[in-house]
Amino acid sequence: MSWGIELWDQFDNLEKHTQWGIDILEKYIKFVKERAEIELSYAKQLRNLSKKYQPKKNSKEEEEYKYTSCQAFLSTLNEMNDYAGQHEVISENMTSQITLDLARYVQELKQERKSNFHDGRKAQQHIETCWKQLESSKRRFERDCKEADRAQQYFEKMDADINVTKADVEKARQQAQIRHQMAEDSKADYSNTLQKFNQEQHEYYHTHIPGIFQKIQEMEERRVLRLGESMRTYAEVDRQVIPIVGKCLDGIVKAAESIDQKSDSQLVIEAYKSGFEPPGDIEFEDYTQPMKRTVSENSLSNSRGDGKPELKFGGKSKGKLWPFIKKNKLMSLLTSPHQPPPPPPASASPSTVPNGPQSPKQQKEPLSHRFNEFMTSKPKIHCFRSLKRGLSLKLGSTPEDFSNLPPEQRRKKLQQKVDELNKEIQKEMDQRDAITKMKDVYLKNPQMGDPASLDHKLTEVSQNIDKLRLEVQKFEAWLAEVEGRLPARNEQVRRQSGMYDGQPPPTVNTCAQDRESSPDGSYTEEQSQESEVKVLATDFDDEFDDEEPLPAIGTCKALYTFEGQNEGTISVAEGETLYVIEEDKGDGWTRIRRNEDEEGYVPTSYVEVYLDKNAKGAKTYI
Repeated sequence: MSWGIELWDQFDNLEKHTQWGIDILEKYIKFVKERAEIELSYAKQLRNLSKKYQPKKNSKEEEEYKYTSCQAFLSTLNEMNDYAGQHEVISENMTSQITLDLARYVQELKQERKSNFHDGRKAQQHIETCWKQLESSKRRFERDCKEADRAQQYFEKMDADINVTKADVEKARQQAQIRHQMAEDSKADYSNTLQKFNQEQHEYYHTHIPGIFQKIQEMEERRVLRLGESMRTYAEVDRQVIPIVGKCLDGIVKAAESIDQKSDSQLVIEAYKSGFEPPGDIEFEDYTQPMKRTVSENSLSNSRGDGKPELKFGGKSKGKLWPFIKKNKLMSLLTSPHQPPPPPPASASPSTVPNGPQSPKQQKEPLSHRFNEFMTSKPKIHCFRSLKRGLSLKLGSTPEDFSNLPPEQRRKKLQQKVDELNKEIQKEMDQRDAITKMKDVYLKNPQMGDPASLDHKLTEVSQNIDKLRLEVQKFEAWLAEVEGRLPARNEQVRRQSGMYDGQPPPTVNTCAQDRESSPDGSYTEEQSQESEVKVLATDFDDEFDDEEPLPAIGTCKALYTFEGQNEGTISVAEGETLYVIEEDKGDGWTRIRRNEDEEGYVPTSYVEVYLDKNAKGAKTYI
């Protein structure tokens, strides 16, 4: 089977067929290139997807990945990242082993095809030239033969005519002979040309064309074979990554099988266990006795001569009732100043100002009034002062000893802090050892450096180690306190640790026992000389985090300048306009807001209030 023999007369069709073959090859190259781009795009999307759901560093989300289910999900994300890498490998291999290789081969194929068909056209042109020469020799021979025949006829005519002279007859005879000689020469030339053409034609159809077509056939067969090999490589590229893809999928299955629901449940206990005991039964409160309903300021104060008082805000209940108190109500009670408002400036008074507001008469002490309202409207809390301090901790910065956390959580945080400090100490010690060794080297080889230049650095590292050790001792003391190994710290030590922020101790002990409490229900018990009563607290983080700020119920204009120096108050300038968010409850204070971050109490007599009658909570005055 040879194209040179079977297709000797199909030069043009073979030229079209080979061009079609190259087009098919280029089409396949384009297909593989687009497949590689899809694989690369898919890998990029998988990586972005995996990165999108990776936990952010130093975030609450990262802490959640201690659970086995979250760890399995994280393993799945990592396996998907590796899975994306295999698709990148597919793209790279297809590009290098198929696309680029076939692109080079196509260029070589085009050059080879061009050369073969150029030789074929050259052979065609040569045989066509030989044919034209043969035709020209044939026409010349034919013309000479006709001329010789006409010359012979003319001679015979002249020779038969008696009226023609002998000279004319001789001339006609010579002309006929010349024509006959020319015909013979043309015949010989035609014969030679014909013989040469037949030889060229035989070589053309039996040697040149078969050879050229054979090369074209081999070229086309190589193209087909190369296309098949590329398709095989296409499949092998995918097959090569199947084992690794299988390992990725096996990793996902293994991660799924590693999920331990019991372990996750235990982690939930460790994460949220407060260490408190469940609340006891609440005693019946007999409201027929007025003294049990009204709590005066004297009932909150503890006389040193009375011995250890007995705190009883719910009978024997040591329960945690804070979560049942709404945020806005509690915030109002806790942030309201504990002392009567100051009188207006001596230069003027609200009564001298036209339509100026009159300071209401104090019917009760502010603290007792607030406390009674708080105790009768919601379940009782055990220690107003300690709760207030806890709220300030919640709204402010986290205390250094983590006293805003429940006991169990506080113990874990302290232990974690001790471990971190120990690691820092170890690093500093390693650095000190390295500097010491370097100093020894300098002492032995002074040309390498001055040993005295390292003394400052060595002293600095030693001081850092001493500071860190003091920190470790401080946190270990707190940890021992939580674990019950050491007695509670006294008030002076706590002030040194920054818990009181430099504020003087209160003159009135509003609770038999001073405690550090926080809205999330944690506390640190402190044993004082006045009392040893222990009261538990509870968690109401959600109430603080989820409640919306109080809406404005009107506006007010400052009649005088007020310097809010006490906790819960806010400074205002004369003539300043602010929002009213809570009316005067009878204690002489009005709660106002300047912006989202600044709000507090000012004396009612210092401002002129304009209430919005349509606002929720606003009262209508006739």
